[in-house]
Amino acid sequence: MSEQFSGVVTIVDGQGREVFRFDSRYALLDLGAEGNEGDLRIKNDAGVTVFRFDATHSVLDLGPSLGGSGAEADLRIYGADGQAKIHLDGGTGDIRLIGADCAEDFDLDTRHDAAPGTVLTIGDRGRLRPCTAPYDRRVAGVVSGAGGLHSGIILDSRQGSADRVSVALTGKAYCQVDAGSGPIAIGDLLTTSATVGHAMRADDPSRAFGAVLGKALRPLSAGTDLIPILIALQ
Repeated sequence: MSEQFSGVVTIVDGQGREVFRFDSRYALLDLGAEGNEGDLRIKNDAGVTVFRFDATHSVLDLGPSLGGSGAEADLRIYGADGQAKIHLDGGTGDIRLIGADCAEDFDLDTRHDAAPGTVLTIGDRGRLRPCTAPYDRRVAGVVSGAGGLHSGIILDSRQGSADRVSVALTGKAYCQVDAGSGPIAIGDLLTTSATVGHAMRADDPSRAFGAVLGKALRPLSAGTDLIPILIALQ
């Protein structure tokens, strides 16, 4: 039978300072006291410190940072599905993200809706809105999040701000396209179209400069559909 405890556990040093305090009522753990900061160290089975929080300098070290052989540090952050969403690999120095694009939040013109995959342009007041004309040099990007692809990085994110959308500026994203003006092949340059919020194949080089959204990663012979593209504004 497990025992239950509700109270406070404290440890004092030789000078009578309370340097360790665990309050079970609030699940709160305090380390350190005035004149004696709290450091937290965890060692591996070889006795090498592989985790250290230095309270004096507010530094968190993962891996054998204090010398000695040991495994490199990995930091993984998991989602509710049990999959690692962010992985900092101490062995290679890589930051691994499962997201497919780099996006930035922009203000959306409140007169328009913009579902994921919508091609957006810059409006007169600087707010974004779905494209409505071919070869529009005000093209800004594609609303991120369509087709099961999500952003790896979102810039200028403001929690609680209404009328803002995450726009994919580089990387892979699903985009609404219209093949009515011509079939789309893999690698074709894409630009804005007259179909609201859709891209089309860019056939006119003289008009495409400054209005290219990206490259098609999947063909579309006819009609409209959602296909993956490589965002490459130019």
